[in-house]
Amino acid sequence: MDYEELKQRVAMGEEFQFYYRNQSFWISRNKNGYYLTRVRDSYSQSFKTSNELFVDGRIDGKSIQELWKEIEI
Repeated sequence: MDYEELKQRVAMGEEFQFYYRNQSFWISRNKNGYYLTRVRDSYSQSFKTSNELFVDGRIDGKSIQELWKEIEI
């Protein structure tokens, strides 16, 4: 899967678990919005839209797109 496909699938409501530097992260959604969560300590960032998640969500100060080559899905 490439980055654009991930964005499209999240926008359609799919949820994903992925790994970055041996840490597990979860992209999820509910009726209130979209979430980017670090699993080990449940640290979560919330967004109104999936686009906001991909633009404003940060892991180690970088967007998912900036880290894409290091992410394992």
